[in-house]
Amino acid sequence: MTTTPEASRPTTRPQLSENLRAATAVAHDRAERATFVDDLMSGRLDASGYRRMAEQLYFVYRALEEVGDHLADDPVAGPVVDERLRRLPRLSADLVALGLDPDASTPLPGVAAYVAAIESTRTDPARFVAHHYTRYLGDLSGGQVIRSRMKLHYGLTDDTLTFYVFDEIDKLKRYKDSYRATLDGLPLDDDQARALVEEAIAAFEHNERLFAELAA
Repeated sequence: MTTTPEASRPTTRPQLSENLRAATAVAHDRAERATFVDDLMSGRLDASGYRRMAEQLYFVYRALEEVGDHLADDPVAGPVVDERLRRLPRLSADLVALGLDPDASTPLPGVAAYVAAIESTRTDPARFVAHHYTRYLGDLSGGQVIRSRMKLHYGLTDDTLTFYVFDEIDKLKRYKDSYRATLDGLPLDDDQARALVEEAIAAFEHNERLFAELAA
């Protein structure tokens, strides 16, 4: 992942990373306050609750990383695509360690819609960046809390939670700061920037639907 030089950044609008954070705040908060998330993080479920979530995320990351590979050389999407973020191999291994076969699983309706939204960005790299941002920055932040809570509440072991381990990244905060700087330097026009923000809001709404289905 490379950061676009400061001089090439747009100067006619606020920085994209700031816009994203502000515009998605409400949708992000709703997703984080979902009943399933609250129960999972508070220890009111059991290990099967985490297994069900991980099983569904498999479909999301499979789509995200397939599209990311397709757009790796794109001038808009390419700067955020980073092999160090790749999660699917780790998630697949975690599912096996949890006693699940990813190839035998079926996506929930909301997850199928989420996957379709990601796959539709194959020809729209600005919208792809929105999904990349919502998932990977979440894994680098709240994902670390999820990992510790799953170990604390449900006795899950390190070999079932490698999804949240970014051992190729030295300092997570430094990386997140660099990621946001990269977002601010993407060569987007105003319409693309607007579409990216709108898609990020939609991505959080897809996650909210996922959690509602898991709770049901």
